[in-house]
Amino acid sequence: MLPQPSNIVTPTTLHALACRLAVLGLALLLNTVVVCDQWAQAADATAEAELQIDITKIGLGKEVVMTQGKKEWFMRVEVTPENSVIVRQEKQGERYLLDESEMHDRAMTPAEVDAAISDFINSVKTRQKVK
Repeated sequence: MLPQPSNIVTPTTLHALACRLAVLGLALLLNTVVVCDQWAQAADATAEAELQIDITKIGLGKEVVMTQGKKEWFMRVEVTPENSVIVRQEKQGERYLLDESEMHDRAMTPAEVDAAISDFINSVKTRQKVK
């Protein structure tokens, strides 16, 4: 005849159960840490992907530098009493994708400078949304 199963909980059984629960708790804790780390890395990648815009006043003109990861857009509007020069550049890493300038035979007004800078920023933002 086979021995009857016992419903009695022994200290050895409790110890084994406690060890298994501790290992399970540790595994869940480590899994949570890994998931939180992945979320933090994803947040960092999103922050890198955001378009950073810096505008600087230079004399009567302005300069804007926009960066997003390894891409950079640059525009400078230089204004003198005799003329205005606009320089536009776009870089991917060290490679120039665009490098152009234009010259106007009159001084641009502050409103025209602001409009040129604003149009440039909006065109870059629009192109980034399309991609």
